[in-house]
Amino acid sequence: MRGVVRAGLTALLLALAVGSAPAQQASDALAPERAGAIAARPAVHAKRWMVAAANPLAAEAGAAVLRAGGGAVDAMVAVQLVLGLVEPQSSGLGGGAFLVYWDNAAKRLTTFDGRETAPAAATPTLFQNAKGEPLAFMDAVIGGRSVGVPGTPRLLETAHRRYGKLAWRRLFAPAIQLAEAGFPVSPRLAGLIAAEGEGLKRFPGTRGYFFHADGTPLVAGDILKNPAYGRTLRHLAENGADAFYTGPLARGIVNTVRRAPGNRGVMRLSDLANYRVKERMPVCAPYRGYDVCGMGPPSSGALTLGQILGMLQGFDLKALGPTSPEAWRLIADASRLAFADRGRYMADADFVPMPTKGLIAPDYLAARATLLKGDDALPEVVPGQPKWSHAGLEAPPRYADGGAIELPSTSQISIVDADGNVLSMTTTIENGFGSRLMAGGFLLNNELTDFSFRSQVDGVPVANRVEPGKRPRSSMAPTIVMKDGAPVLALGSPGGSQIIGYVAKTLIAHLDWGLPIEQAIAAPNVLARFDAVEVEKGSSAEALVPELKQLGFPVTSAEMTSGVQAVLIAPDGLTGAADPRREGLAIGE
Repeated sequence: MRGVVRAGLTALLLALAVGSAPAQQASDALAPERAGAIAARPAVHAKRWMVAAANPLAAEAGAAVLRAGGGAVDAMVAVQLVLGLVEPQSSGLGGGAFLVYWDNAAKRLTTFDGRETAPAAATPTLFQNAKGEPLAFMDAVIGGRSVGVPGTPRLLETAHRRYGKLAWRRLFAPAIQLAEAGFPVSPRLAGLIAAEGEGLKRFPGTRGYFFHADGTPLVAGDILKNPAYGRTLRHLAENGADAFYTGPLARGIVNTVRRAPGNRGVMRLSDLANYRVKERMPVCAPYRGYDVCGMGPPSSGALTLGQILGMLQGFDLKALGPTSPEAWRLIADASRLAFADRGRYMADADFVPMPTKGLIAPDYLAARATLLKGDDALPEVVPGQPKWSHAGLEAPPRYADGGAIELPSTSQISIVDADGNVLSMTTTIENGFGSRLMAGGFLLNNELTDFSFRSQVDGVPVANRVEPGKRPRSSMAPTIVMKDGAPVLALGSPGGSQIIGYVAKTLIAHLDWGLPIEQAIAAPNVLARFDAVEVEKGSSAEALVPELKQLGFPVTSAEMTSGVQAVLIAPDGLTGAADPRREGLAIGE
């Protein structure tokens, strides 16, 4: 049966590709995740275009569009629609995304904010109990309360209207084919279904979709069909994103959210109808002669990444090398300092004033970097005092530190097309399987749990508190690295608040330590967000643990399943690379 499905998909892709040559791709793209030493997946080299995505079927769909003469945004739409089917736990129509885009004709970099929003009826106490105490995290996640107004469908349409080359409806064909004919469940999806277990059985939609009639979970190789998703895609292909935000599909989403047993949400039809994508200026920070650019607020990704790299500018990481405990001391404490600022200042700047420019100002970061000049781990890390540039502010506002748990999920798409357009998009439904609610054949997000559950501390407001219409702070860090005004690298990763560390590690490994991009991605993950240094379990970095402890760091060892997808752009061609920890694939010609 699997052969029949693959044959049907192959025929469709060849039809889209209008007879072009077969793509070059990594030979071990379907290799399982490695628990021990992490071997880099072979890089892919091409001259004209490249797509890197988290699932081979999604990457193939994007490649077919590029072969047919489509642009980067056309390919992105096809990739996202397939990802929402074959990797539903990570992203999809029921979630949101951030897109960083280089328009090569205009020589212009821009970003699109497709982040979910809080419903108009949301209040600062949304995630508090009757006593005003924060709910347990998973009690808040599962059900309708956590569902934000999805942004992905509107983002796909907005980007396509601006930059698309092929017809909108044509881009839906691969995902519709797979939804209706069925696709083989991947090892990663099967493992996550089994691990989630009872949480997915709580609601009829996910119970009926991810489990057999006898209650056993789907296993790798099972053929999974999703006719409801196929119908949704056909509806959107014919009627555009308005068909998602109004009409029967919108009513189905709202009913699912508001009627979720035990944990009802507050979304209304007007919340969907009023959703808008926002185009924003990119946030760029200098590093080693490059400009590292990404998404500004409500994402904390580019700002926190820029802070980490900015504080490390004055240190010779190249001379120290990737196995040096001193190098990792500097990286870890720079990250801790940046995360302290993130926790206090970063939120949706449309709702709260933010010292955005001050946080990455070179003089501020140079002053913060003086804290790194000791020999041991910083005993205490507190937020700094960046400059504010808001006209009319008599004094900078006071914010309390706010905590928000971001568990690792999400997906990443990196594409360069034949016209030199470049995009990096990080896309998510937040926690794995989101709210566990399904509507229209797709999972709904739990993005509102990215807000702080506390709205204030001792009367001082938290910047990332829940407010109607507000977008929760994110760690997604879709990144385009510029050199002399042109893009040289597009990358990003899933991973919750670990995303920032994964992208920072990859950039440092490539730019400072000279590792080829595929080896930089595969290099062991070592990062710090708060007090502890986190070391990837089973990796060679575990050899650093005794020395890191001697430097004064608490150290934890855990699985750290990054999912970096990258495309390197050089005068002699393109290099694509996918993280060996997941099922990603790079394809290029």
